[in-house]
Amino acid sequence: MYKIFKKIELAPEVKLIEVYAPLIAQKAKPGQFVILRVSEKGERIPLTIADTNLFKGSITIVFQEVGKTTKLLGKLKEGENIIDLVGPLGNPSEIENFGTIIGVGGGVGIAALYPILKALKEKGNYVISILGARSKNYLIFRNEIERISDELYLATDDGSLGYKGFVSDVLKNILDLGKKISRIWAVGPTIMMKVISELTKPYGIKTIVSLNPIMVDGTGMCGGCRVTIGNKTMFTCVDGPEFDGHLVNFDELLLRLKTYKEEEQLALKLLEEGEEFKIASK
Repeated sequence: MYKIFKKIELAPEVKLIEVYAPLIAQKAKPGQFVILRVSEKGERIPLTIADTNLFKGSITIVFQEVGKTTKLLGKLKEGENIIDLVGPLGNPSEIENFGTIIGVGGGVGIAALYPILKALKEKGNYVISILGARSKNYLIFRNEIERISDELYLATDDGSLGYKGFVSDVLKNILDLGKKISRIWAVGPTIMMKVISELTKPYGIKTIVSLNPIMVDGTGMCGGCRVTIGNKTMFTCVDGPEFDGHLVNFDELLLRLKTYKEEEQLALKLLEEGEEFKIASK
């Protein structure tokens, strides 16, 4: 059992939980993730590790309540337990002194971007951060990332904070200034990472994205998280989760993300009606 030390609502339907997991905390590196189950009959879902605390033996996870499992996870209280937590999984981010780097985070992906930028800053990089959300109420981890950034730019769809528009617009403005950028990280919704990768390709700047496909076992056995990278099939759980965005077949990934849309909607409906276990007999 993995006890929840702390639980905070960062934004509407966006929660942060700090979980006691000392072995994972000791091994985890930026860019890696865990897979958890909320209950014995629950599904397994991957969530990125947003932070670790070796003194407390804990890891921090940030998630948005969009489906059955994340809503059940969001119902857990401080002092309650997560039944299964496996990790750290995936390959860590490549952290070295590249020079000037840009980190682009969108939505909940901002929390996953944070440990990467923090590690890059500790290596001596000049860090430019661009954070985006639908409105200021959804812009999470702003203070944390501001502390480790040399430059910080904010964007909201409705213009309630920072630039009115998309993070891709802000990024293009920066790139057009001609400053030498060694590498770019983009973490957020798949469509955002697709747009960022298409934008940066003509500039010839290597762009790293952290993919979030459907995933089951997290060890490369089920093949559920397969993606096409440069015309080669790879598994996100063991080959990623980070890949060169210029090589990712995003159209295929976006299509695969819709594979179980009807089942996900049914599971959520049954949960809201208090009949979530009926789905097992369907």
